Amino acid sequence: MKILLAEDDMKMAAYLLAGLTESGHNVDHVTDGRQALSYCLYHDCDLAILDRMMPEMDGLSVLKALRASKKHLPVLFLTAMGQVDERVEGLAAGGDDYLTKPFHFSELLARIDAIMRRGQAGTETRVLRVHDLELDLMARTATRQGQLIELHAKEFAILEALMRNKGRVVTRTMLLERVWNFNFEPNTTVVETHMSRLRGKIDKPFDTALIHTIRNSGYSIHGPR
Repeated sequence: MKILLAEDDMKMAAYLLAGLTESGHNVDHVTDGRQALSYCLYHDCDLAILDRMMPEMDGLSVLKALRASKKHLPVLFLTAMGQVDERVEGLAAGGDDYLTKPFHFSELLARIDAIMRRGQAGTETRVLRVHDLELDLMARTATRQGQLIELHAKEFAILEALMRNKGRVVTRTMLLERVWNFNFEPNTTVVETHMSRLRGKIDKPFDTALIHTIRNSGYSIHGPR
């Protein structure tokens, strides 16, 4: 999942970045409200985590501007402003959840999962399928022909990007941006290295290859044609 973290306390931001990344999320970080609003309007992400007290523009104003622009990005407030009227104000403005500091990191992860489940209800399944391969986005498991396949966080993110674009080409650049947050790294072989490992788990033990290299373009996943 791609997450924007808007937090001006650098110690807190470092803690959150480490924990969210270790949990398999791809996180971008900004330190003020104007940066947060610009990012949410012009970049692709799945969730924004906003502090309410930020320089330049407070988190509540960021949320109101997003909702006024008809941007329906899920927003979770993570803030020290925990009075009842402050929580009500944040939720009434269109926030999807409100968690006050201090907090337990496990609760933050649970709330993120809950927000994403609500967003997926009625719009998309929690399980992606290609031929006999299934990817459960909530349980974060992959199975093929009923066999559980153990994936590292980056492998899971690559496979999710491919399966969300079933039958379409996913370029190397798209994977670098989505999975590693690299905007331009022409000489890195990280995509090829991880793709080779992923194929060794997804395709090699089975009769039918699902992941295909599209020469000079990228990769695609699809069943037999």
